[in-house]
Amino acid sequence: MFRIAICDDEGMFTRKVIEQYLRNKGVLYEISIFDSEEAFMRLGVRMMRYSAIFLGINRNGVNGLKLAKWIRQYSDEIFIVFITNHIDYSLEGYKFNAVRFLLKDRKTFSESMSECMNAILAKMNYIISKKDIKFTEGRKKIALNQILFIESCLHKLLFHIMEDQESVYTLYETLNHIEMEYRLYQFIRIHQSYLVNMNHIVNMKRYEVVLSNGIHLIVPKARYKYVEDAFIRYKGG
Repeated sequence: MFRIAICDDEGMFTRKVIEQYLRNKGVLYEISIFDSEEAFMRLGVRMMRYSAIFLGINRNGVNGLKLAKWIRQYSDEIFIVFITNHIDYSLEGYKFNAVRFLLKDRKTFSESMSECMNAILAKMNYIISKKDIKFTEGRKKIALNQILFIESCLHKLLFHIMEDQESVYTLYETLNHIEMEYRLYQFIRIHQSYLVNMNHIVNMKRYEVVLSNGIHLIVPKARYKYVEDAFIRYKGG
């Protein structure tokens, strides 16, 4: 999961541009928006959950330079990107090892953001695994981290995939046949009928898992301990 924070008084515009890039790349992401430095600083050390932080620098609004100094007290590894209308801040901003300094020019902002995100993903060695699958609905190249879970239903498989909205594609195959292959990509068999992407499991309750789209899937009692232990290892607990 690529976690991004935006602290800017025009955060929704920046978010829209970043989301468009990440969806096109098939990157699984989570974006949080903060409209003031005070709101962001209340995170404290929890701020370190983010891989990249986009900071606005506005003459009368968010003080991104102040926040960058504060962030660097915790970590030198978080990627910082400054966003502003005022180029005269750039030299001071690079003191904090910023990845890029982006101007809010709506004509060029999307292109500049794409170049910036390419640089960040390259530094992260972020690899997006894709698979070319011949579904009943037609052949599609799917980023594996977009697959929520695969469901067995009446001699066919239902691939629940997170695109711009959740989509379902079908394939005449069995879970038993594909399970070993998908285990290589952090999928786990939680039920006779469900092969789940662990990256999308956000919580486990008694005898069920909760996915990032809010769906609850049953885990049989006999399999629960195995799934729970695997989930804890995956999350680094």
